[in-house]
Amino acid sequence: MPDAKTAASTQQFLAIDRIKDGVIILKTGGFRMVLIASSVNFELKASEEQDLLISSYQGFLNSLDFPIQFVVQSRKINIKPYLEILKEKEKEQTSELLKIQINEYREFIQSLVETQNVMSKRFYVVIPYAPAEIKKTGFLEQLSAGLKPKTTAIEEEKFAEHKAQLLQRVDEISSALGRLGIRTIPLKTEELIEFFYGLYNPGEAEKKGEELMKQLGNANQ
Repeated sequence: MPDAKTAASTQQFLAIDRIKDGVIILKTGGFRMVLIASSVNFELKASEEQDLLISSYQGFLNSLDFPIQFVVQSRKINIKPYLEILKEKEKEQTSELLKIQINEYREFIQSLVETQNVMSKRFYVVIPYAPAEIKKTGFLEQLSAGLKPKTTAIEEEKFAEHKAQLLQRVDEISSALGRLGIRTIPLKTEELIEFFYGLYNPGEAEKKGEELMKQLGNANQ
């Protein structure tokens, strides 16, 4: 992780004031929540299913009365941990035939990754909410207000109200995407921090990414 001096200097260029209870609070006073989403294998569907999916997606977009943002994150797959697991499995086998099969499979995977640029893709949905009071102020007033501590009981109550409004939008988007076969999970505070750290440090491995993708299989059932 970056040292305190680096983190402080980087934060000056970010629009984010803080992250609280899974909610991103911007310096302008706006709120954001981020959902990680599963994908749909569009190419494997029949033409009728593709047409229906496109039509449903158009209907979903036309029904929105607030903007949303889709983010696609592409990363080169780090296959080394998987190859190490295969190597250990190979050592554990008592059958020579199984050892040979695992070895051949491991070499195939390794050669595939070396000859082709295998990428993993993660999909996110960013859902905004702008409290009514910040729309009435100018940019400088918003920025000044965003930098002030928000620890009073009144501010905590306002935060709870704004978060409730934002969660209504999250539920609406999650339900609509669920009808399209796309499962979603809201990112928690720690996961949001790791998400943004990964954006600004693409060479670093993300700690929770794979766990989140596995959770999508059980989300919104």
